[in-house]
Amino acid sequence: MKTKTWMTILALPALWGLVLLTGCGSKKEETAEQPAATPAAAPAATPIDPATAATVSGTVKFDGTAPPAAKIDMSQDPACKGPNTAEAIVASGGKLANVFVYVKDGLGNRTFEVPKEAVTLDQSGCRYHPHVLGVMAGQDVNIVNSDPTTHNIHPTPKDNREWNE
Repeated sequence: MKTKTWMTILALPALWGLVLLTGCGSKKEETAEQPAATPAAAPAATPIDPATAATVSGTVKFDGTAPPAAKIDMSQDPACKGPNTAEAIVASGGKLANVFVYVKDGLGNRTFEVPKEAVTLDQSGCRYHPHVLGVMAGQDVNIVNSDPTTHNIHPTPKDNREWNE
């Protein structure tokens, strides 16, 4: 019974993670010397009705002594000065923070609709909030700066175009 409960707890976030990862595949290059093969028609994806989907929740626990929060030197910017330490990764009771679970496979030709609501990443207190963020391919992301200073981010994604160089 305990194993079945854990499997149920991990299933839905894993399914969502699989959907998120399906849009993040690597890009294959074709050379001009070889004509592109006509791919076989993929079966039509069947959308999953959210009303029929289950919800999975749970807690990931940290076993042992948690490392102390690291100090972060933000003295270069007066708006960020002060006692700054990294976020705690282990909360009281040994609960692990910033955990994201996903299902690697198992959806077959079923898919979830891309959420219409954008997710927001805010830089507040010279830190990003939330620390971990799940986004589906095709979903909008808003990046906000709530600090009284200018931050310059320079993302260097693995598979997508680099920007703000």
